[in-house]
Amino acid sequence: MAKTVTLHGGEAVPALGQGTWLLGEQSERRREEIETLREGIERGLTLIDTAEMYGDGSCEEMVGEALSDGWREKVFLVSKVYPHNASLKGVQEACERSLKRLKTDHLDLYLLHWMGDHPINQTIAGFEALQRAGKIRRWGVSNIDTDYLEEMIDAGGTECAVNQILYNVSRRGVEFDLMPFQSKLGLPFMAYSPIEQGRLPRNGALAKVADKHGVDPYQVALAWVMRRPDVIAIPKASTKAHVIANAAARDIVLDAEDLAAIDVAFPPPRRKQSLEML
Repeated sequence: MAKTVTLHGGEAVPALGQGTWLLGEQSERRREEIETLREGIERGLTLIDTAEMYGDGSCEEMVGEALSDGWREKVFLVSKVYPHNASLKGVQEACERSLKRLKTDHLDLYLLHWMGDHPINQTIAGFEALQRAGKIRRWGVSNIDTDYLEEMIDAGGTECAVNQILYNVSRRGVEFDLMPFQSKLGLPFMAYSPIEQGRLPRNGALAKVADKHGVDPYQVALAWVMRRPDVIAIPKASTKAHVIANAAARDIVLDAEDLAAIDVAFPPPRRKQSLEML
């Protein structure tokens, strides 16, 4: 059985999903991207993450096309609202636009993309109104550090299901304080860019661990992100070969020696760091 992560509130979702940032922006790639998403779904990568920001809606439109003809029912669908749209009224209007582009009547999870100028209690109220209307099932946040999480909780945001963050072997700052803080809350993470958009080194520690397991260094990096029981990884794949390789990373079990080697090459944080974003 494929590994799952339990959202705050009790629902289990796949520990490995599919990101879509930068997809849906080139018409000549559309068919291949749709087929890739569907290949991932067939392989159990049934959590799909998108956002109104991606391609100014073109990505949501591509995802909506990919999920037509009965595919939507197989998927846990996530999208995100721009901070400037996250007022009480604005978040509801933005959600309606996303639903139209995605050709669905509801989202399984709706996230605030990052903190903006609208008071968080207004955003939460908008999310709750969408829940009552059956437009979204759960809500959460993205790119939120400990101080904003505390502000959100104080504003009544105890039903937040997840925090989506930048996290990979080269971006470990959140391990110092954000991860321990969320662990106490029972609030899991969704890790975007888990292989740093393909910029991680293919030599060194990752290569040595990969050789040991007979896999690719990027598969090791993805397995490393998924080593934690509270992290959902959402790598992007634009080809079938790529999504097949991502799916295979679920079977890699890193041992203590592997993890120690990665720690030497990519040291964990020893102090508080500003939250990194892409």
